[in-house]
Amino acid sequence: MADIAGRHALVTGGASGIGRLMALKLAAAGARVTIWDINAAALQPAVDELASVPGSHARGFACDVSDRAQVYARAAETTAAGGPVDILINNAGVVSGKDFLDLPDEKIVATFDVNVLALFWTGKAFLPQMIERGSGHIVTIASASGYIGVARLADYAASKWAAVGFDESLRAELRKVAPGVLTTVVCPFYINTGMFRGVRSRFPWLLPILEEDDVAERVVRAIRNGTRRVVLPWPVQMLPLLRVLPVGVFDWIANFLGVNTSMDEFVGRGGGKS
Repeated sequence: MADIAGRHALVTGGASGIGRLMALKLAAAGARVTIWDINAAALQPAVDELASVPGSHARGFACDVSDRAQVYARAAETTAAGGPVDILINNAGVVSGKDFLDLPDEKIVATFDVNVLALFWTGKAFLPQMIERGSGHIVTIASASGYIGVARLADYAASKWAAVGFDESLRAELRKVAPGVLTTVVCPFYINTGMFRGVRSRFPWLLPILEEDDVAERVVRAIRNGTRRVVLPWPVQMLPLLRVLPVGVFDWIANFLGVNTSMDEFVGRGGGKS
C-alpha cells in the first residue's frame, strides 16, 4: 500500500507509547486516523494531538480489545464514523514480567486475551471489507520474543509466538483469496517505553534497547513499501538460523548474550493494558 494519504488507519493501543507515535506518523502522511485505547483518560489528549496535524481527521474510541463484543461494537462505530478501515495496526499489548510460577492465573488469561485473541476479533471485524474491496493492510505488532523464549516472559513470549503464527497463516490465506490485502508482522527487541521499563541488554552495541520513534517510523515505512516482516535490530533475524544448532548450544548462546537475564530488573508500568 504505497499511498497512505487518504486511507483510514486504525491503531489499537493508540493513546500512548509506540501506538501514539505510529498514529501521528500516519496522520502526517495524510491518513485519516482512528485510535482505540482502554485508557479513556489518555484518549482525548491523544486525539487532540492528532487533530493538530495539518489536514488531519482524527477520532478515538475507548475500547478494551480483550472484550470481543466491545471490539465488534467499536468496529461498527469506527466504520460508521470514518468509513471502511484500510490499515489496521494491532498494537495493544500487555506484559506481566514474572517467573512462571509467580504468574497469577488471571494475568496469563489477560495476556492471551489482549496479545492473541484480540487479533482474531479485530481481524474478523475489519478483514471482510478489505477482502471485498481487494485492498487493505493488517499490521501485527509482535516481538523478538516471538522467535525465542525468554526467562520471566513465558506468557508474553508464548503470546507473541502465537501472533507470529497468526500473521503467517493469515498471509498464506490472503495470498489465495485476496492478494491485494497485505499483512506485516513486526518483531522488535525491547523498546524504550514504559511497558518494558527496567529491562537491560548485556551488549547494547549488538542488541540495543530500541527507541520507540525509530520503530514507529519503520512500521509506517513497511506499510508504505508493502514489507511483510520487520525484525529489529538485525541480529534478531539470525534466530531462525540458530535453531538448527543443538538445544544446549542454542541455550548457551542465548545465555551468553544475556537474553535470559534481560528481565531481571524489569519494573514495567504495572502490567496494564496499552
